[in-house]
Amino acid sequence: MACNLTQGRQEVCKESIGGLAGVYFLNYTTGSFTKNGSGQVTALPSGSTVYYYELKGNSAYTETVNSSRDNGTTFFSQELVLNLKKLTNEMTTQLKLMAYGRPQIIVWTMNGDALLVGEREGADVTAGTIQTGAALGDLYGYSITFQGQEQLPAAFLSGSTVNNPFAGLSAQPTIVYN
Repeated sequence: MACNLTQGRQEVCKESIGGLAGVYFLNYTTGSFTKNGSGQVTALPSGSTVYYYELKGNSAYTETVNSSRDNGTTFFSQELVLNLKKLTNEMTTQLKLMAYGRPQIIVWTMNGDALLVGEREGADVTAGTIQTGAALGDLYGYSITFQGQEQLPAAFLSGSTVNNPFAGLSAQPTIVYN
C-alpha cells in the first residue's frame, strides 16, 4: 500500500530557531518545477525571475494538514503572514498586484531552509491591512496574509543555505531586490 510509513524519527537536537529571513515571489506560472526522488525542488521553471522581500520581525509561515477519514481526502493549507514596515506608494502598488494575482512564494527561514508555497495553485492574498498605527510605536506599514491549498506539503528547495536559498538549484533565477 502506498501510504505505509517508510522510516522513523529520533529526537532531534535543539539547534533550530524560528522566524523568516525573507520571501521570494514568482509571478504564477504553470511551468514545471523539477524535483528529485525525495520531492525536493532542484530547478525552477526556465528563465524564472523572483522578487525578494527581506523580513525582520513578526512574519510567519504555518502549514496545516487537513485530512478527512469520512471523505477520504487530504490537503495542505499554507498560510504566510507578512508584516512589512513603512508605507510607500510603490509597495501599495505591489500589494495591489499581489492581491490581483496568485503568486508562487519561496519562504526562506532563519535556519536556511527554503519552501515552495502555492506550487500548483498559487497563493492568494486573503487578508491585509495598510495601517498608520495610532501610537508612536505602532506599525506604520502593511500586514498581508497569503493562503494556498495544495495536494502536497510545501516542497523544500534542494541545497538551500542560510546564505543562499537557491544554492542547490541547477540554475539560478534572476533576483530583483527592489
